[in-house]
Amino acid sequence: MNPQESDTKQASTPSKAWRGWQENLTLIAIALCLALLIRTFIAEPRYIPSESMVPTLYEGDRLVVEKVSYNFQQPTTGDIVVFQPPAELQRRGYPKDQAFIKRVIGTPGEIISVNNGKVYLNGKALPEDYIAEPPNQPFPPVKVPENQFFVMGDNRNNSNDSRYWGFLPKENIIGRAVFRFWPLDRLGII
Repeated sequence: MNPQESDTKQASTPSKAWRGWQENLTLIAIALCLALLIRTFIAEPRYIPSESMVPTLYEGDRLVVEKVSYNFQQPTTGDIVVFQPPAELQRRGYPKDQAFIKRVIGTPGEIISVNNGKVYLNGKALPEDYIAEPPNQPFPPVKVPENQFFVMGDNRNNSNDSRYWGFLPKENIIGRAVFRFWPLDRLGII
């Protein structure tokens, strides 16, 4: 072997350091792709921007929103859902990408009303040990249409919810709040 062939062989063979960098960059690219896929289709972190869900969730809480289950089942009464604003809120100036969080009170076919400080579901008072205080305004009976939901904040007297802007279409629901990870002293399942 002559010296020119040896130099050519060395120049065409990547160094061990470069191969290490390639492996690391590949791992980082795979991790980023997985994170993007998980956030897009499975779960994502969210923060609470207001006090409409007090005392269940406080402004500044951070939580995980699970995005898979509502592809296979409907939200049920009591679920806490994160959603994009329906058309009425967008007409009022809320951007389409702003997320809201509320509790499902009525599902398709159910009748919701508010009277004497109580929320009624199909004519029966809904047990609500999670609310800040009883609602101070009555709301006439309404039947929840197909593929829509009636949602309210747990802070009944400080919540912009279905009583003011109407029903929430299922296609606006991003997912279900399942776990609070911040602050640490309130860490846990929601």
